[in-house]
Amino acid sequence: MGSRAGATVHAVLFDVDDTLVDTKGAFRHALTTVAAEYLAADASLADVATFWRADRHGYYRAHTRGEMDHREQRMRRANDLHAEFGGALMSDAAYDAWDVVFEQGFQDGWRAFDDAHACLDSLDEAGIPYGALSNARFDYQSLKLATVGLERVPMLVGVDTLGFGKPDPRVFELAAERLGSVPSGTAYIGDELDIDAIAATRAGLSGYWLDRWGGTDARSDQGADGGKSEATQDGLTVPRVATLRKFSASIGAH
Repeated sequence: MGSRAGATVHAVLFDVDDTLVDTKGAFRHALTTVAAEYLAADASLADVATFWRADRHGYYRAHTRGEMDHREQRMRRANDLHAEFGGALMSDAAYDAWDVVFEQGFQDGWRAFDDAHACLDSLDEAGIPYGALSNARFDYQSLKLATVGLERVPMLVGVDTLGFGKPDPRVFELAAERLGSVPSGTAYIGDELDIDAIAATRAGLSGYWLDRWGGTDARSDQGADGGKSEATQDGLTVPRVATLRKFSASIGAH
């Protein structure tokens, strides 16, 4: 199948969060329960969700670089959230209770995007194998995919597989290998321009940016030029699509 860049796509790798699964919505669901129990009464849920997603100190990305474990990054983010919105600073024991509330709300909010199955159906019909690569823990993402009805997408590499995650090229290379492909024959799609599409391209894959929100996602300053069909960063240009249906069509899977 022909990709937009003219390469032949033999296999597809997906990011999980905010690509196949509406993690942004799940975080909003979790933060609704947290705000009601822990934050000031006048805290705006929209502001709370934006603040959480922004992760202003970059704790989650530090975790994906292997600099701290998952618990430490989430506890730091939780205390940062409390400091901003009138919650008490939490010790280890208090955080553990908080995390039970947060995690239950988060998992209750997991949903697959409406376009995920249509995209996978197109790939199945075209005979293109696929799998998932994520900057979250392997078993956790496998559970997430199964919970939302996407168990047909095999998890291939998580942040714990090598001890670090994207944008390191080795995680893309390993995922392609486990899928039975090579980087040059593999397309990768994810919702973050820098660590997904650009990083995959640097690793030799055909990287696609899934821009569901028109470049206005709070995690990064990617510009609000949502109508464009390409995006450029650090001298690299990648295809930009708004839905997974457009992605499957762009690589020739109809």
